Amino acid sequence: MESCVHIYCGDGKGKTTAAIGLAVRASGCNKKVLIARFLKTDHSGEVLALQTLSGITVMPCEKSFGFFTNMTDEQKKEARIYYSGLLDRVLEKAVNEPFDLLVLDEIMAVCNYGLVDEGTVLQFISGRPENLEVVLTGRNPSSQLLDQADYVSEIKKIRHPYDRGINARRGIEY
Repeated sequence: MESCVHIYCGDGKGKTTAAIGLAVRASGCNKKVLIARFLKTDHSGEVLALQTLSGITVMPCEKSFGFFTNMTDEQKKEARIYYSGLLDRVLEKAVNEPFDLLVLDEIMAVCNYGLVDEGTVLQFISGRPENLEVVLTGRNPSSQLLDQADYVSEIKKIRHPYDRGINARRGIEY
């Protein structure tokens, strides 16, 4: 089976939800899944649920730096070191263990903010293990990432409760 690259992008809610749905589907078909989350801690409801499913490994994201626009230069430097290290560990694990699906949640954001090297992601995608399906989520993928993708799904916001001042709700948005 030839593997493909998926991009779930756009300004709407549901990019991570789509990626997690695919991970659950793969797990249900006895596939091994590796999930890495960037810019998010492991306090989201899906992490707890995913940890109960066989065949799914969620790489821990143990540090939170808050919103990029609120970070100091020192925090950005620390975040760059942390997320680059996380990406390196994830990609090494994806190469050295027999995973069928890799989800890099919010990878576009950390690439766009310069917290990880997009070239590393592109190089990995083009040389990934033969049967490894890869999912990338986030806003504003670069043209280089789009060129590497087999699937590109844009999730467009029409309306969102946040626009009315309703903050993210546990179990719905995280």
